[in-house]
Amino acid sequence: MDPDGTGSTHAAGSTHAAGSTHAAGDDPPADPESVARTICLNLLTSRARSRAELADGLARRGVEDDVARRVLDRLAAAKLVDDAAFAEQWVSSRHRHQGLGKRALAGELHRKGVDRETASAAVDEIGRDDERARARELVDRKLPAMARLDHAVAARRLVGMLARKGYDAGVAYAVVREALAERDAAEDTLEALHEAADHD
Repeated sequence: MDPDGTGSTHAAGSTHAAGSTHAAGDDPPADPESVARTICLNLLTSRARSRAELADGLARRGVEDDVARRVLDRLAAAKLVDDAAFAEQWVSSRHRHQGLGKRALAGELHRKGVDRETASAAVDEIGRDDERARARELVDRKLPAMARLDHAVAARRLVGMLARKGYDAGVAYAVVREALAERDAAEDTLEALHEAADHD
């Protein structure tokens, strides 16, 4: 012991201070994996996400790479993270509601970090007939607003619209050609009926 007692007094004071800090109710540091899991579950609440999207979300919040990897592996084992299921759901929804073609869908999945093989498998679930039918719906929706346009101008605009939606040129030209041919035939029929009525 120190001759003047200062050493023991200092040690006791330090012990008391630490005890006071703990007694004051300071929470221990949060478990990094629990924090990371909570972040992932919150992100998944709003919509399904790819593993890469979740990894990006964890990185933005400062989660260490090894912690993120362990948490994502556990979520994948629990089927809460599944890029194949995510890709299928994304393709189905975006094709049905937004009318996107296969090329656009593949591009979106790539930007979300889904690997090429998984993305291709999901996109290939859209059959050629289904893609043409969806493209035709988009064209039919636009046609009434193009009633005053001649064939060439309408064709150019409709093909451009389908290209922006991610349809390949073969599908776009075939669908537009078919739709405009039907429109022109209907107009010819209507004109013939008007002429017949005028002669009566």
